[in-house]
Amino acid sequence: MRKLLYFVLLVFSFSSCAVAQEQTAQDDVYLFSYFKGNGDGLHLAYSMDGYEWKALKNDSVFLKPTAGNDKLMRDPCIIRGADGRFHMVWTVSWNEKGLGYASSEDLLNWSEQQFIPVMAHEPNARNTWAPEVTYDDEKKQYMIYWATTITGLYPETQSEKDDAYNHRMYYVTTKDFETFSDTKLLYEPGFNVIDASIVKDNNRYVMFLKDETREPAQKNIKVAYSNNLTGPYSAASPPITGSYWAEGPTTLKLDDKWLVYFDKYIDHSMGAVQSEDLKNWVDFSDKISFPEGMRHGSIFKVTKAEFERLQ
Repeated sequence: MRKLLYFVLLVFSFSSCAVAQEQTAQDDVYLFSYFKGNGDGLHLAYSMDGYEWKALKNDSVFLKPTAGNDKLMRDPCIIRGADGRFHMVWTVSWNEKGLGYASSEDLLNWSEQQFIPVMAHEPNARNTWAPEVTYDDEKKQYMIYWATTITGLYPETQSEKDDAYNHRMYYVTTKDFETFSDTKLLYEPGFNVIDASIVKDNNRYVMFLKDETREPAQKNIKVAYSNNLTGPYSAASPPITGSYWAEGPTTLKLDDKWLVYFDKYIDHSMGAVQSEDLKNWVDFSDKISFPEGMRHGSIFKVTKAEFERLQ
C-alpha cells in the first residue's frame, strides 16, 4: 500500500511540475523596444506569439531622451540584467562620441540618463551608432558594443557614398555600468559593418549584423559566431535577408526556430526571416504585424504581472 501511495504521489508530482513549466512559458510576454521618426524616445510593443505585435500605451513614449547634446533616442536595446533590473543603451546622436544608458526595475520609472563617452579618446571617431548590450554569464559582466567610423581606417572598404561612413564594431565591458574597460575592436569582417546583435546559443555566441557596404550595395543581414562573447568572431555568412535593404536585426528563439526581425527602412516597414539551423532561412514578413511607423530596436521577455503593470 505504501509503495502504491508513493507511486501515485510521484506521478502527481511530475504532472504538477509539467503544468508549472507550461504555465511559466505561458506567463512570458514578449516586448519589443523601438523608436519612431528620428529618435523621439522609447516605445514598447508586445506579443504573445512573436508574430502579432501591438503598441503599448497607444504608441506613446515611455521615456523621453535627455542624454547627449542632440538628445535623440534611436536603436533602444533593453535586456534584463543579472541583478533583475532592465538595462537600456541607445544612440543619442548621429555624430557624438558616446551612447545613452539608463536602468529601471519596472520599465516605467527610469534612472537618470547617462552619456557614456566610449569613443571620446579617439580624435578621428565620427559617431557611435546602434549600441547593444549582452550579459556574459561566465565572466559575470556586461558587454556594450556599437558601430563607429574612425576617419582614415580601413581605406580598402572606403566609399564616398553614404557620407563616407566606414564602420567597424567596438566594445567595452562593465560589471556595474559605472566603471568601464578601455574601448576595443570587436569585429572587423573586411567590410563596412553596423547593427550587431549578439545572443548566446548553448556554448557559443551568435552575432547578427548588417553588411553596410554601399558599392556594390549589400545592405543585408548576415551571421557570425564565436566561442567567447568578446570574440574573435568568424567570417560573416552569406546574406539571410533578400534583395531589399535591411538593418537593425533582433532575434527571438521560439522552441527550435530562430526568428530574426529587421527594419526594411527603404520600404518603411518591418521584415522577418526564420530558420531552424541558422543556415537555411525563409522570409515570413507577410505573416507578421507591427505598429505603424515602428523602427528597429530589441526583443526581451517580461512576466505577465510585469506586463499588466505596463498597461
